[in-house]
Amino acid sequence: TCSLLFSKAGKTSFTVLSTKTPPTRRNFCRMSSSPLPVAAVCQMTATPDKEANFFVCKNLVEEAKQRGASMVFLPEGFDYIGSNQEETLSLSESLGEETVSRFTDMARKLEVWLSLGGFHERGPNWKTDRRIYNSHIIINDKGDIVTVYRKAHLFDVELLEKGVSLKESASTIPGPSLIAPVQTPIGKVGLGICYDLRFPELSLALQRQGAEILTYPSAFTVATGIAHWEILLRARAIETQCFVLAAAQVGPHHSKRSSYGHALAVDPWGEVLGDCGGEQPGLIMVEINLEKLENTRKNMPVQEHRRNTDFYHSLEKTK
Repeated sequence: TCSLLFSKAGKTSFTVLSTKTPPTRRNFCRMSSSPLPVAAVCQMTATPDKEANFFVCKNLVEEAKQRGASMVFLPEGFDYIGSNQEETLSLSESLGEETVSRFTDMARKLEVWLSLGGFHERGPNWKTDRRIYNSHIIINDKGDIVTVYRKAHLFDVELLEKGVSLKESASTIPGPSLIAPVQTPIGKVGLGICYDLRFPELSLALQRQGAEILTYPSAFTVATGIAHWEILLRARAIETQCFVLAAAQVGPHHSKRSSYGHALAVDPWGEVLGDCGGEQPGLIMVEINLEKLENTRKNMPVQEHRRNTDFYHSLEKTK
């Protein structure tokens, strides 16, 4: 058997899996004595209550640190998920205000790196246009903001037959550029957010710049999550030969919106290392074995076989 060390509502429990579990479902955790770096991938149910959300995040981060994590990944909307556009905008902040300051303090005190997967950041012209960024913030163990990636692809989707209708661009500004992968204690991390997952060009660009880990903190809808979440995460891992870590929102945020959950960790071969499930907040602990990444790339040197950029655009020249 193997076991998944899992946290629900701040309480520790063990889920023991049968040896009959398929290979892509062998969830496991190493304790803090592991010589390999350990990441914690978190799942939560954010609401419009920022204070309550902060304490959920604090408990998850403290739990992860206690179990030996050197970096903790929180999902998109970790700060809050508003019930309407006006509430979403009114609760937003700049990077220098209270919410981010509390997390930089937390990172420094616990000596842990944080991935804050989607912060409602007031845009540069907030006073005149009241528009925000969806910002992914990396904080180091000294409490410094290392980098900020602002979500490039905005979720403007209407799937009326599935009950999905969201227009992120109504209040959110698309980010101006990708951000170079960040060196962290678990490896070089390339940043995306949620809907970015559907654009393989982004993941390949990050991989070409040295990414060993891709992260897609998300608040996937239930309908799109059921259809595409795991498939897309595994595809991004396989095509880039990177680890993929995806913190997630789960369950009902308010009467108008729910999220799919299933915070996931995937290795460079596409094997699912951990899955938080679709019901409760919690976390999974994942070893990041970069030797496995190197062997995967060595044994199947996909990037060496890739043709130059002009080759893939050659069809456009035949028009």
